[in-house]
Amino acid sequence: MTNCEEPFNTLLEDYECSLRRSISAYTGSVASSVVDYPTENGRRYHAFRHGTYYGPNDEQELERLDFMSNLLIKLTKGKLHHAPLKQEGVHRILDVGTGTGIWAVEIADMFPDAEVIGNDLSPVQTTWVPPNVKFEVDDVESPWVGQKYDFIFSRFMAGAIADWPKLVKNTFENTNSGGWVEFQDWDLLYRSDDGSLTEDHYSMKMDRLFMECSRKLGRDPAPGPQLPQWMHDAGFINIHHKKIRVPLGTWPRDPHLKEIGHMNMIQALDGLEAYNLRLYTGVLGWTKEEALALFANVCKEMRSNAFHAMIDYHVVYGQVPEAK
Repeated sequence: MTNCEEPFNTLLEDYECSLRRSISAYTGSVASSVVDYPTENGRRYHAFRHGTYYGPNDEQELERLDFMSNLLIKLTKGKLHHAPLKQEGVHRILDVGTGTGIWAVEIADMFPDAEVIGNDLSPVQTTWVPPNVKFEVDDVESPWVGQKYDFIFSRFMAGAIADWPKLVKNTFENTNSGGWVEFQDWDLLYRSDDGSLTEDHYSMKMDRLFMECSRKLGRDPAPGPQLPQWMHDAGFINIHHKKIRVPLGTWPRDPHLKEIGHMNMIQALDGLEAYNLRLYTGVLGWTKEEALALFANVCKEMRSNAFHAMIDYHVVYGQVPEAK
């Protein structure tokens, strides 16, 4: 636990957030090795392909992911997808890195006649799902097998993928002719348009160290701006790209952006220790005490609106050419 005024796991309550929920454990038949989760610093992590992804998979993280999903839906004005899908042309949908499965469930309601498959490293998805939803334990960077899809969707996989061009190519090769693939992802570099965020801030140091650790592990923390080129190289056509500036903190004057910034700060602080402590101690060789001291300063700094930080979120989608 850091030295912030409140523990990280009460942040959502402190901000009167009603989005925390309990995620039911998956009750299907899976190998025991998949659910024999390792723990570090009081947090639970993935067992399948251990070390592939450095984020936790415990209840607190699942709640944060659902909270993040709500944030992104608000950010994109309620849109579950941006690709121009037609009901009659969508029969199979894949949600890459489904997490809690919340997007898969919502898209299944929107396309009730389509089969929706969500895959992830851990079977942590809710069991209350529509009949057209199925979850699978899988590593998306392993060889792809099975039938093709009409729509493949992936969001916030920054820091989780070793070979992005290969992943994008796999989505192309596993989408039916005329189908669509959509990526929504981050460039996790903190920025400020007015120069209020500087290298002297603890938050800037934390962000730079996080990105350094991610790159040392071979996991790109800023795939968002590169996605259009990767999709072009893979063979997609009709590529569309939208960059959305996402505030961090309650500093914006616009009420909508203030709410988005508030939510973004909550999720960032809630995930601060879970992601960075493991990286700082395991990759940089810091002591736990050194890392926690930095996190405490980051927490205080963000909550005081000491700067006007932004993070870029990229929505990119493209189409597989029609068969000739």
